[in-house]
Amino acid sequence: MVVWKAFLISFSLLLPLINPLGSALVFLGLVGDAPPKVLRSLARRIALNNVIFLGVFEVTGAAILNFFGISLPIVQLSGGIVVAAMGWAVLNERSAGADSRKKQEETGKNAEPDTSHLEESAFYPFTFPITSGPGTLVGLLTLTAHISNKNLPHNLLAHLGVFLAVFCLSVLVYFSYANAPMITKKIPPSTAHGILRVIAFILLCIGIQIAWNGLSSLLATIIKP
Repeated sequence: MVVWKAFLISFSLLLPLINPLGSALVFLGLVGDAPPKVLRSLARRIALNNVIFLGVFEVTGAAILNFFGISLPIVQLSGGIVVAAMGWAVLNERSAGADSRKKQEETGKNAEPDTSHLEESAFYPFTFPITSGPGTLVGLLTLTAHISNKNLPHNLLAHLGVFLAVFCLSVLVYFSYANAPMITKKIPPSTAHGILRVIAFILLCIGIQIAWNGLSSLLATIIKP
């Protein structure tokens, strides 16, 4: 039950942040007219990098908090606000390609790279920040703080659920990137944007819930019965 709940929350939170379809558009714009074999090989490496990258960040999230002396309620409150703001921004986007343009701006690169050097770009910029950018890391850190408590078995099961969500999203990234040319022709931009808005609303609600949990914990230390 804990694994399933953590999986659902993690998948719902990270899906609009990673946004495999939107990221695939940016990916296709950067690789240009690369052969299908190159696209599949590169997509496989990016998906694997994404699993390792987010998996390590998930495990070390608690250590990062302890190192900087940041309490879990503070992370929940601030992170929940950031996640809700992301959901609100995506919910109010007018252009179906707006999210793709944001990821494009994060890379700082607009020119198409030479296909002979694409493998060297598998981690940067294709894995970070195109696939998993700063927003994804903030969301994952907030999620780690949200699911953690003093019960070790609960934590292990919850982190397993998060990792499964990361793995499933990375599989979606692989298929989206490997089939980016076909996807851009089959799925109308308006349809993709409509689905993204529904997910963005869920993201907004999750962010508010996480922020409220953190605020409640902080208020409990001030308002004592």
